[in-house]
Amino acid sequence: MMKNSWLTDFIRLLFPPCCVVCEDALSIGEECLCLKCLLNMPKTNYHLVADNELEKRFWGKFPIERASAYFHYVKGSDFDKILFELKYHGQKEVGEYMGRCVANDLLASGFFNEIDIIVPVPLHKKREKERGYNQSEWIASGISKITGIPVNTNSIKRVEANSTQTRKSAWGRWENVQNLFAVVSSSELQGKHILLVDDVLTTGATIASCASKIMEVRGVRISVLTLAAA
Repeated sequence: MMKNSWLTDFIRLLFPPCCVVCEDALSIGEECLCLKCLLNMPKTNYHLVADNELEKRFWGKFPIERASAYFHYVKGSDFDKILFELKYHGQKEVGEYMGRCVANDLLASGFFNEIDIIVPVPLHKKREKERGYNQSEWIASGISKITGIPVNTNSIKRVEANSTQTRKSAWGRWENVQNLFAVVSSSELQGKHILLVDDVLTTGATIASCASKIMEVRGVRISVLTLAAA
């Protein structure tokens, strides 16, 4: 055990892991992000505000219990690197780590009270194969480790691979996500309070599309949590 610890420390000295945001070398005990960047995270604190801005985006789309996001997404900011590394550079462990950060921050507020299962928004099989993983599943895994709430990845699937949302208008995003999802196992969802988890929320079109399909299951309630929100 001591030998392995010495070897790990030696490798770390030669090739120190770097903060995803500022790219400075991480200190012992730091993981993915340095303490400075964690403290400077542009957090939304939506979980402390009833009828917050995020919840209002879904009003009229589906009945929502509560919604929050960990930090504000501002295109071009240093904190965008978290999403970029998670989605495009294969650093799936960043998602699990950030999931734990989110859960630790929100736990005391009661945000997770009465939630039965966590459902990460699914990727289409083709896109998941290209990426190698679903980044939302890794975020959900981190949340689950802190809260103890189980993750369900079997009941909802993505049946259409929609084109990228990046350059679409708000209306174009809503049109682009119609009929993307299907319920494949309603028995595990019936009567449950479901936490839908995704990486970033812009208009909320994708999450609303997924939630509207889930709402066809009897007795479900839905809350939403994302890593970032524009």
